Amino acid sequence: MPSRAACFVLRTSQGRPARLHYPWLAHRRREAYAHRLRRDPIALHEKAAFLAEKAISYKLDVVVPGDSSPEYRAISPLGKVPAYRDQDVTLADSSVISAYIERIHPEPRLYPADPCAYGRALWFEEYGDTALAAVAGPIVYNRIIGPRFLGLPADTAAVEKAMAAMPQVLDYLESQLEGEYLVGESLSIADIAVVTSFVHLRHVDIAPDPKRWPKLRGFAERVASRPSFQMLFDEERAMLTA
Repeated sequence: MPSRAACFVLRTSQGRPARLHYPWLAHRRREAYAHRLRRDPIALHEKAAFLAEKAISYKLDVVVPGDSSPEYRAISPLGKVPAYRDQDVTLADSSVISAYIERIHPEPRLYPADPCAYGRALWFEEYGDTALAAVAGPIVYNRIIGPRFLGLPADTAAVEKAMAAMPQVLDYLESQLEGEYLVGESLSIADIAVVTSFVHLRHVDIAPDPKRWPKLRGFAERVASRPSFQMLFDEERAMLTA
């Protein structure tokens, strides 16, 4: 059984100091703003980028997916990742964690205020976490995570299946892009959830073909170049090439 450190792609990192938005929070200890985030190796980006966009500091605990320890099950009853702890608040679902953070740190807004735009942002968050992750995940796992960190042979059939399914997913995203962002005129949870997978795929030199998906390629590169994504990508790349 590999060590937990060996199972983890990203090093523990610190976000920028949290910004306080409510006067009634002033009496809480400084440590209260160091949000504890537990992520699996390849899915770190979405929550870490979300926190970075809001300038919230956090502490990252290395956890093996499926951890059955009583301590972790107290936070995540199903043993799944991510899980999140903020003092007495514990949450164990990616979308729920983002929604909670948005409520306690509403600026900058990452969920649109307009009801229609809000609904579309939720949809793209779901699409990024399911349909897109379902094709990106097996590729990255079998080309990097499994062979390099877990000592497992690559499942070439799983990679081929994912590659075959990817064009349909990318076609849909290309059809939905009308401006610089998926929803509205500013960055939202929709963009973060979708671009997370493209950042992962950069590690295996896969990106949307600009001839077939020009809008999607430009969108992915634009969002991935933000400091919130670039810092994490650089950390991953340094570790993978060490």
